[in-house]
Amino acid sequence: MTIPPIAAEPIFHIGSFPITNSLINAWLAVAVFAVIAYLVKRSLTSGAPGRFQSAVEGLIEFMLGYVDQVTNDRAKSKKFLPLVGTLFLFILVCNWMGVMPGVGSLWRTIELHGHIENAPIFRPANADLNLTLAMALLTVITSHLVGIITIGFFAHWNKFIALGTFFKSLRKKPMDIVVALVEMLVGVIEFFAEIAKVVSLSLRLFGNIFAGEVLITVMYALVAYGVPLPFTFLELIVGTVQATVFAMLALVYLTILSEKPHGHEEEHREDELGEAHGLGDEHRLAPQGANAS
Repeated sequence: MTIPPIAAEPIFHIGSFPITNSLINAWLAVAVFAVIAYLVKRSLTSGAPGRFQSAVEGLIEFMLGYVDQVTNDRAKSKKFLPLVGTLFLFILVCNWMGVMPGVGSLWRTIELHGHIENAPIFRPANADLNLTLAMALLTVITSHLVGIITIGFFAHWNKFIALGTFFKSLRKKPMDIVVALVEMLVGVIEFFAEIAKVVSLSLRLFGNIFAGEVLITVMYALVAYGVPLPFTFLELIVGTVQATVFAMLALVYLTILSEKPHGHEEEHREDELGEAHGLGDEHRLAPQGANAS
């Protein structure tokens, strides 16, 4: 029995670029989606929708309704679904492909760090930290870009740095200045929280899938028939749960960062009322001055 290493093993090279066993599984998942997209496109041009097209449309409608429960806004749901839905389906297919026959059981002799070793040709794509880290970075960076586009550059970064709130507080009471300084300190903590998002998203998915791969390897090494089947079905459930968790967290990040900062509308309304109140005082003082003269 050979416990799979944490790092994905290179099976062959294209020039100096290593092609790992996890990357092969990721490419196979992309090929699956390419075939599905081709079949959907062909069904769209064939006239009346068939069962396959109806199934795909039903899946999209189900996912759109699920996204609505978080955003409470159909317009936002339609904007976020392409990213969130793609992440969910890609992670789900990669996880399910990790328990297919041949994954982890077909081996190839490779040279790694000057040693001859046996490595599985196929390995679950999400058992490679490089892939999960890339998806986590994509999710967090995209959520910030959506926030900047939706509410504006300064309003978005004011959630973290809060310089605008601090400068406004200088015209107010001393306690408001103290509160603004505290908000700036909280913004620094929020900055590290954004880094923690990347770490937690990537490590959670990687850790669960890699642990499942090790479990399946151990069970098949102990008992080849029968006994590993319940653990295989368990991995199907775990793969579904992890895909759902990753996609839902991505959706939550997108939704939160696309909303206006707390108190932004109230502050804007107070400024307008203050200006209106000042104009009202001037209008009231003007007749008094005229009468006095």
